[in-house]
Amino acid sequence: MPYTNEEGGLLNNFAREPKVYQAEPPTEGQKRTYLILGIAATALVVGLILVAFFVSKSS
Repeated sequence: MPYTNEEGGLLNNFAREPKVYQAEPPTEGQKRTYLILGIAATALVVGLILVAFFVSKSS
């Protein structure tokens, strides 16, 4: 653990910093997967809204 000594003898304990790396852009396969998951999530949300709408109208 990295400690620093301040004036007056106080110790400060700092967390270790994570290793920094540069992110890589997504591949074509990953982009296609993101698109499919986005469409599926949108369809799920729209479906839930439609179910809630029809249930509230029938009551």
